[in-house]
Amino acid sequence: MLQIKEAAETAGISVRTLHHYDDIGLLVPSMRTESGYRLYNDDEMDRLQQILLLRDAGVPLATIKTMPALTTEEQVSMLAGHKERLRARQQQIEEMIGTIDRTIRHHKGEKTMNNPDKFKGFDFSTNPYEKEAQKRWGREKVNAVNRNVNHWSENEQERFNDIYRSLAEVRRKDPGSDEVQQRIGHWYDLLQTIGEYPPEVFISLGRMYTEDERFTKNIDQFGDGLAVFMQEAMRIYGNARLSS
Repeated sequence: MLQIKEAAETAGISVRTLHHYDDIGLLVPSMRTESGYRLYNDDEMDRLQQILLLRDAGVPLATIKTMPALTTEEQVSMLAGHKERLRARQQQIEEMIGTIDRTIRHHKGEKTMNNPDKFKGFDFSTNPYEKEAQKRWGREKVNAVNRNVNHWSENEQERFNDIYRSLAEVRRKDPGSDEVQQRIGHWYDLLQTIGEYPPEVFISLGRMYTEDERFTKNIDQFGDGLAVFMQEAMRIYGNARLSS
């Protein structure tokens, strides 16, 4: 049996992520210590591995929650598909490593590269964040946001980072406190400058911060646990606006 900190370190994720998985019923440990700490057995660690593999494949948490109802054959098929995607990603990485090696030799004067060779392995044709956003809120809204973001100045980009930093400063406080709600309100107002984010979409966006590891990782670089904190603060703020 592993305590929650050991389980998190073994899997390479945060303790807060395991808390979130427990809260939403995705991975509920079967035992706890007398002090109340979660304990994870081998079966639960197998389940955690499955969750993380599927998250890496871009499968939403809501879908992963249905996995116990799938047959072994269906689970194997899903994992096999992920394996193929990993192989494709591996090939792209190997191509990029080769491009970097050739570029180093080019700069050392050992090899001359033509322009097409300089970009082998590069692939910016897909954006996982954009695809997920389009699925949730529609292509037109996402395209409108992209048009605004593409015209940002460096100062405008820094405004968003400043709010992340501001929220990180108070992430140990009650998400429903006046101070936190005032700061999350600044986040709500700033989002309105790049698109339409009514309260229900604002709440949904907060859920995405914790349901999608890619968002969680990027937000938590401003402070450990910030994504989970923002999700709860955004939920409280959005519900307050809906009821007002």
